[in-house]
Amino acid sequence: MATLAPLPDTTKEFINWSWEQIAPYFAELAARPLTATTVNQWLKDWSNLSELMQECSNRLEVAVSQDTADKEVETRFFNFLDNIQPKWTTAEQQLKEKLLASGLEPQGFEIPLRNMRSEAALFREVNLPLLVELTKLGTEYDGIKGAQTVNWDGKEITVMQLRPYSSNPDRNLREKAWRAAVDRNVADRQAINALWQKVLPIRWQVAKNAGLKDFREYIWRSYLRFDYTPEDCLRFHDAIEQTVVPAVKRLAERKRAALNIESIRPWDMNSSDMSFGANVDPKARPPLKPYQTATELEQKAAAIFSQVDPELGEEFEMMRRSNLLDLDNRKGKAPGGYCTSFPRERRPFIFMNAVGIHDDVQTLLHEGGHAFHVFETAHLPYVQQTNYTMEIAEVASMAMELLAQPYLASDGGYYSKEDAARATAEHLEGMLLFWPYMAVVDAFQHWAHTSGELALDPANLDAKWGELYDRFMNWQDWSGLDDAKVTGWQRKLHIFRVPFYYVEYGIAQLGAAQVWRNSLRDQAAATAAYRKALALGGTRPLPELYAAAGIKLAFDSETLGQAVELIEETLHKLDA
Repeated sequence: MATLAPLPDTTKEFINWSWEQIAPYFAELAARPLTATTVNQWLKDWSNLSELMQECSNRLEVAVSQDTADKEVETRFFNFLDNIQPKWTTAEQQLKEKLLASGLEPQGFEIPLRNMRSEAALFREVNLPLLVELTKLGTEYDGIKGAQTVNWDGKEITVMQLRPYSSNPDRNLREKAWRAAVDRNVADRQAINALWQKVLPIRWQVAKNAGLKDFREYIWRSYLRFDYTPEDCLRFHDAIEQTVVPAVKRLAERKRAALNIESIRPWDMNSSDMSFGANVDPKARPPLKPYQTATELEQKAAAIFSQVDPELGEEFEMMRRSNLLDLDNRKGKAPGGYCTSFPRERRPFIFMNAVGIHDDVQTLLHEGGHAFHVFETAHLPYVQQTNYTMEIAEVASMAMELLAQPYLASDGGYYSKEDAARATAEHLEGMLLFWPYMAVVDAFQHWAHTSGELALDPANLDAKWGELYDRFMNWQDWSGLDDAKVTGWQRKLHIFRVPFYYVEYGIAQLGAAQVWRNSLRDQAAATAAYRKALALGGTRPLPELYAAAGIKLAFDSETLGQAVELIEETLHKLDA
């Protein structure tokens, strides 16, 4: 084989390469002798190539998120999905099998090898075009949501831009905005039903091709869930029903009495899928206004991160200097927020839809935690060692929200002391409110992916969502709002884009609550343990990563109950 030219240092040129240009580099690795003497250099070269490939994929996906109406960008992304990604996945699989067949176990590679064994057993070439099609259908979902606008006071605005009204003290205005948002979502009901009816059979086929009984079993292996089972998740749902739902009922009753209303309606207190009523203030104070511009949002976050840890603050400043933030909401931008990575540069990128509300602050602190995870693992020699699972990734993000809370009112922060206490209370209330909603989403996905043909009928999906809402969210009054209630599953992008990726948030929030508990005793030590766990990347099993952070992986009502007790105690203190 002819000697290959060195690979580009960055993706600037590489992103335009065809598979015909890329393939020889995989072929050379597949053909190169692999021994105890050569394995480290072989892994380094494979890591280098994988970093370039993954960064190209991530950059293209970011570009599509930034403008869902840009057909040229979409065409480039779909070309990558159709013509490069399946061949890349196959080539990666060959290298995994080569390493596994060698019997070599490089130092620090125990967990990546465990993951590779699982991935090799799951891999089926026939599934590659099906997985590409699922990605495209996810992009179609984004397109439906990204195009949703409403007429508000004579102006066309996005549904996301209604969110500032969600915490307005004027109850009639909140209701008007909530109904406008829900009505616009329900207008796409049939389109989203039809999309689901395309998605689900493909998921079935993927699982069948892999020789598994259902898509849930496929996902468990695909997501590398070695340390807990579907039954643990069901046990977690029960624990939430036992310990969190009563706490939320107590919270809702206090809110109802303070607002002097007959019942809590969806626009009075967080209904999660629309995020309305989350921050309604019983004292009728105006909504928190943490910043005016995206620049100010960034500056104040940088000041807070620096106080949590000076090195973390400098990392965030580097993101600002390097154009690694896209924060403002705009028409055509995909919904939601996320942090992705550019593996070749070992740098993170944060995408979100800021509209001037406190939730934007929480989102940026959250995604900042993900970004720091990318930075903390940059020292690891091989990209395969940076592939950690979401259960620890979400501890990184959720714990950062809590570690940052003491500095919301500090020099350069967002708030006065009074408003910071209010923001902290809202955040802790949001934690309580989240667990039951998470249980709805996760339980729905367990049912939808283990119930066969029943889950193809939108009427059954609506009924199951309504049933689960009544189980976990029964503190809300949805009288006369049946269509809005039962179609909530259509407003949860994870169900369409990343199936079963939601329980991680609930597991990790319990982990983050434990980090917070430790920080109340010793903030510096808790932050140091947090960073230590992040720096391990994906080199240790999940329970050990949690232990490194000074916490434990748990699903039981006792551990959850302790977290709920701490939250309620703190809320009472803040209220006093």
